[in-house]
Amino acid sequence: MPEAKEAYTVGTSKIKQGGLVNILVVRNDKLGDFITALPTLYVLKHYNPANRIIALVAPLNRKLAQSCDFIDEVIVDDSPDILELTFKIKRANIDASLTLFSNTRVAIAQFLARIPIRIAPATKMAQIFYNRRIKQRRSRVEMAEFEYNLELSRALFSDISLDFPKPLLHFSQDNFQKFCAEYGITKPVVAFHPGFGGSSDANWTLEEYITLVSIVTEHEAIDVVMTFGPDEETLYTEAKSLLGESRVVLYRSQGSVVDFASLLSRFKLFVSTSTGTYHLASASGCETFTFFGDSKFASAARWKSIGEESRQHHFMIPLDTIGRAEMFEKVKRELKSFLLKGF
Repeated sequence: MPEAKEAYTVGTSKIKQGGLVNILVVRNDKLGDFITALPTLYVLKHYNPANRIIALVAPLNRKLAQSCDFIDEVIVDDSPDILELTFKIKRANIDASLTLFSNTRVAIAQFLARIPIRIAPATKMAQIFYNRRIKQRRSRVEMAEFEYNLELSRALFSDISLDFPKPLLHFSQDNFQKFCAEYGITKPVVAFHPGFGGSSDANWTLEEYITLVSIVTEHEAIDVVMTFGPDEETLYTEAKSLLGESRVVLYRSQGSVVDFASLLSRFKLFVSTSTGTYHLASASGCETFTFFGDSKFASAARWKSIGEESRQHHFMIPLDTIGRAEMFEKVKRELKSFLLKGF
């Protein structure tokens, strides 16, 4: 880390002598959205070791945020009450805030908490409550979501480096070892996650996922896992019925997001639609096959993950029947090619 600077200047405003700056970063939406904020949190912390980085997150992401050594404090946005959120923010003694995705509620809370410097994209009515509004026009998709987030940090420190390590997340092997012992896993794992919780514009049917699974089960040197979220009991039951006596392990996610991430970090390949689990897998170092909607907004150009790009394999699923069928055949070919390379 660089040596601590003696003072910070943002625009014409000196924040605090001695280099100590309490910076709030707001990304209190879904799992994948929060993961796109992690590089920003990292570079703000590493710009100066004296920075105190505070993340405002949704309850789902609390443990993941707490597991990151570049986040010093976590504020959980677990109530719709604006005054309660205002009190939480005010108590943290924030010098500057960076709101990566805003809504009126979090904007008002920061305004009422009297944060001196409040930075956010210049979008929506909420922008009137910020005193530093940055034009980004994310709808043009000129860069990925996480890259837009990183760019906002330059509104705070113009000379900040936007570099971050890949993978960014690291976990112990303990949970993976318990998983292997419980499910008899002895070989490299290729995992499929057919669910998506309504957060993706494109996905294959469960039957199509089973077809992809069958390609992998032909390789005896690989263990195959299908993962399901805690609210995907129906999907789990349907998959179990379709697979019959297959050697595929069906795993219903247990514990926290961190527990699941510790498994993903040890898998060799994770196959899913573009949803939070994809972002989690890639950020944890797992190679990915990922399916995106055939539009600029839903594309990989906007929603590629923060992991090593060469380890992300992106597929845009067309809306038309013929195009969809052709893309599925391409996925099958590339999956076979991937498996032939070995691990």
